[in-house]
Amino acid sequence: MNNNLLQIKIKQRLNKLASLDYDNIECWQIAEAFNKAQIEWVRRQLQGNNLRKQGDESTIMLIDDLQTLLTEVPMTGTNQNLHFETTTLPSNYLHFKSLVIDSRTECCPDAMMSCYLVAVADVSSLLSDPFRKPSADWGETFVTMQGNRLRIYHNDEFQVINPRLTFYRFPTPVSFLNCVNPATGAVTANVESELKDDIVEMIIDEAASILAGDTELFNQYQRAKTNAQTNN
Repeated sequence: MNNNLLQIKIKQRLNKLASLDYDNIECWQIAEAFNKAQIEWVRRQLQGNNLRKQGDESTIMLIDDLQTLLTEVPMTGTNQNLHFETTTLPSNYLHFKSLVIDSRTECCPDAMMSCYLVAVADVSSLLSDPFRKPSADWGETFVTMQGNRLRIYHNDEFQVINPRLTFYRFPTPVSFLNCVNPATGAVTANVESELKDDIVEMIIDEAASILAGDTELFNQYQRAKTNAQTNN
């Protein structure tokens, strides 16, 4: 969806019919509300309706909606006594999806291993559990997140080679041509939403709700919020 239409749609949901009461909302305010709304929308899809189960791949539609944000990057780091610690996560990192590595041992060729994310508090018990500890034979180990880094546990049984992290990144922020950013004073370029048009329509309702709440438009806030919740 082009940015001119996006701004018109948001203003349309704020203004009473033909009133133009809120046409004086600044372009940077619309961009800020839309960018906040699209992050909130993405986080809701990742969480899903069941708090104990991820929602990002619960349906084919969600897989299709979120695939744009899936990113794979190689990770580097340093070896420690019991784990391999990566460098800091990418600056556009939003949510962990998966991690795979290659294991290297003296007797066997490099083999791909899967890693599953665990709580830091569970590390000691997992390392001592013969069925869940890192194992090159089983092709499985676990990883924790700490200090904006990943710790891939090898228990000094194999070398961690070539880690590849797959994650959901932040959606690209929308900006409007020749709009002055009040925080920096810079004039912004035109950057359109990378999400599909049907998703943008839902995010527009959410952005209108944010702006209505900021300007104390109760009726518009209620209507836009209801639409946003219904369409998620």
